[in-house]
Amino acid sequence: MTTNHRRRVGSVRPSHLMFTSGVGALVDMPNFSVLVRGLDDWNYNDVRERNDWKPIAEPRLLSAVQGIFGKNVKELLPAPWLDGLDQDPRGPASRVGVPTVPFPSWLRCTACNELAPVDSRVFGFENEVPRRPQDARFFHQGCGVKKSGAPPLAISSRFLISCTAGHLDDFPYPEFVHHGAECPKVKQPRMRMEDRGGNRGVNVEIKCVSCGEHRNMGQAMGQRGEQNLPRCRGRHPHLNRFDPQGCECAPKVLTVGASNQWFPQNLSVLAVPRTEASELETKVEQHWNAVSTLPAAMYPYARENVPAFHELAGWSDAEIEAAVERVRARMEQESEEDSETEQLDLRTPEWEVFAASELPAPADDFTLRRAEVPADLAGYYADVVQAERLREVRALTGFTRLDAPDPEDPKLVTRAPLARSTPQWVPASEVRGEGIFLRVPEDLLRDWESRAAESRAMHRHRRAYAEFRKNRYSDRIPGEFDEMRNWPGARYLALHTLSHLLIRTIALECGYSSANLSERIYAGTEDDPRSGILLYTAVPDAEGTLGGLVSQAEPDRLVRLTRRALSEARRCSSDPLCAERLPQPPADHLHGAACHVCLFVSETTCERGNRFLDRRFVVPVDEHEDLALYRELP
Repeated sequence: MTTNHRRRVGSVRPSHLMFTSGVGALVDMPNFSVLVRGLDDWNYNDVRERNDWKPIAEPRLLSAVQGIFGKNVKELLPAPWLDGLDQDPRGPASRVGVPTVPFPSWLRCTACNELAPVDSRVFGFENEVPRRPQDARFFHQGCGVKKSGAPPLAISSRFLISCTAGHLDDFPYPEFVHHGAECPKVKQPRMRMEDRGGNRGVNVEIKCVSCGEHRNMGQAMGQRGEQNLPRCRGRHPHLNRFDPQGCECAPKVLTVGASNQWFPQNLSVLAVPRTEASELETKVEQHWNAVSTLPAAMYPYARENVPAFHELAGWSDAEIEAAVERVRARMEQESEEDSETEQLDLRTPEWEVFAASELPAPADDFTLRRAEVPADLAGYYADVVQAERLREVRALTGFTRLDAPDPEDPKLVTRAPLARSTPQWVPASEVRGEGIFLRVPEDLLRDWESRAAESRAMHRHRRAYAEFRKNRYSDRIPGEFDEMRNWPGARYLALHTLSHLLIRTIALECGYSSANLSERIYAGTEDDPRSGILLYTAVPDAEGTLGGLVSQAEPDRLVRLTRRALSEARRCSSDPLCAERLPQPPADHLHGAACHVCLFVSETTCERGNRFLDRRFVVPVDEHEDLALYRELP
């Protein structure tokens, strides 16, 4: 590393690595873009030396991740980070971070339009100011068009090719210009990109300076342009390798910054105690990797030197040893049961805790308090629980390109690998917040289902779901295709719609924006019906328990916001178009009377991407009074 070539080129939040630009994704810097490398290149050596550093402890999530990758996965690790960068930008903290590589590896001079790879030595790199990594830039030293004393900026060429198998590659400029052949003049021709602005390929022309051949990028776009592209090379640039078996998928052209270049596959759980476990067993399970590996004879030493044992200070060595054995026996039994199931159920333990008649004892990560159901809402809610402390843990298990994964059927879309071999850990993040749990009366939902389940509106929703599944997945599934697999059920539509109505109303009063709120719908199945909604904050901006959301569950406030949410849901400024909307062929959208004005929320808030929503299933909308869950206002 030279004085003008520092390592840091920018920063992102830990949540950014989970949802926006994690392993294998492009991150836009002010002057160029970088690709986040695979897990093999992440380095935790300096971080592990800190006494206060430890992996994220969440056994349920770790078990779910092991169900995907196998028992080789031992840890959930946060992004590597060291404190002290502001005080000493050249110190140890400057060498710790998430590794990246410049990508696309082709750059264009903004003055003369020279187009060349990074490793061609045409361009130089500078990153001179330690406290301003965002000023890092590539430049064209030998440019003949100098408008000032400094060499002109070189930026990332904005075209890539990708395929649905998760591969990503540089756009093949020389091959494209020469129609798949080599330049007749030289082996390594000089290229030039004439970019006339806009975000359209027809405004960009690629020219070979050596032979004069030129071609418009519009000829590489769309279905017609696919025939002008070479076959996919099976490249994973974040792993610095090519798939040995190659790739048969047709590549497609992307631009830097395209939203479909990276879709994360995440798992998330709330850190809830087991309903049958003691507080000691819960803590032992949370710190299982640190506690289970030590014999009881080393417990006195561990109490002084192992951070996890600091939380076990209130119990004796014999109690800890007995709790470890009980937890180990339970884990072995659950491991055998999980091997027989297709996917670990992460929601059932949460539902059991929230719906339990006796709430668990308060803890640092999870504190519940049952609130009184106001008399005015006796027929609207069966239970109200204030979650004063919550901890949500999220893990990144993979990603896809071009094709967004289905959370309910993750295997239907090709998952790109996080590492060159089976990983021993996966990236994770934890956030703390607060929430409100609302349980709708079961008899009210059953009565509503008897009225709405066979209605014309619900039938249209089911047909739209079948059409959606058929359009997206029918050509991928061998054998018999079940078009209604993973249909969430009628009551999910009602609970999900009610959740969005409350989110939009609560956001106006609790101090958090709607983008900082999240939802978890507990609708269950026909064999195990459930009726719960959890609205909570779990984002870095809402770290801690500020109380703004929990306070909305106080009787007077809950009555007011419920009345307002249901009242405003009866009318939408887009009516009558919104009120009359129902899915119908050939459309396969999965919402009815719902739009950005009345129900839609940000993608980070909704667990199903603003699907399965319809106002008519919660409140009377025009002539659909019989379909409403709540026919009257409280």
